Amino acid sequence: MTRALLLVDIQLDYFPGGAFPLVEPEAAATAARAVLDSFRAAGDLVVHVFHVSTDADATFFVPGTPGLDFHPSVAPVDGEPILEKHAPNSFIGTGLQELLTDAGVDEVTIVGMMSSMCIDSTTRAAHVLGFTATVVADACAAPDLTLGGVTVPGASVHAAFMAALDGSFATVTTSDALSR
Repeated sequence: MTRALLLVDIQLDYFPGGAFPLVEPEAAATAARAVLDSFRAAGDLVVHVFHVSTDADATFFVPGTPGLDFHPSVAPVDGEPILEKHAPNSFIGTGLQELLTDAGVDEVTIVGMMSSMCIDSTTRAAHVLGFTATVVADACAAPDLTLGGVTVPGASVHAAFMAALDGSFATVTTSDALSR
């Protein structure tokens, strides 16, 4: 199989001091860096995807703000494709499917943010499009979510989404297990 790493939305707005900090994004970025290093060392395709909001009322990923920048620990290097997206699914309007297909990729490894939105949407889309998907759980992060006065802690949100993806849409693993 030919594989590619998709780094999705590891952007400054999701970190402390950003407009929408997640739960433990630093730990996720550290794990994502370990995965990134292994893909670079193997010479595999690495694709960076970043979100820019097109909603006039957006509170994060606002065009022209520093929050759009990649976290420095996983910043692209020369030659790595960078794709801008405007929807949770990284395949919508980005050319990602064509990029992967043209490169002969049939297996994608997905890391990034948010587990409950863009990682979930991108993983399910990859599966539907015929890619074998792996999600690296410790290289992803989620926010606390609230519904009807009940707050679900980010760790629980993350675990629920990883559990839902595992086995049906992807293999969910850890950065340590992936490197073995």
